[in-house]
Amino acid sequence: MDDMGAAVQRARLEERMRDVRALEATLERERSAMVEASRESNADDEHDPEGATIAFERAQLDATIVEVHRQQVDLDAALARLDDGTYGMCIVCGLPIPAARLEARPSATTHVTCAP
Repeated sequence: MDDMGAAVQRARLEERMRDVRALEATLERERSAMVEASRESNADDEHDPEGATIAFERAQLDATIVEVHRQQVDLDAALARLDDGTYGMCIVCGLPIPAARLEARPSATTHVTCAP
């Protein structure tokens, strides 16, 4: 990858990282608010036939936060590959990952045919 292409990819990865960090901050605030609200409430939502329980909603939020953390790790790894010159190369077969795949998933480590 030439210097211009690397600069464009770096900008894309860093922008995606900013977006993921902003999402993480929002989700953490939501989790804090949910915990605080449930601490102040003595509601028994386990028997509410109208919707999801607080525990279910909190589990969904926690799972989303875990996924956001995984995205951060993947983006950090992509930036490291960019630094060492291996970004955009399939880790399975060594062939270049198509630009369209990197556009859709900048942290991709394989092209579609080698993806698990």
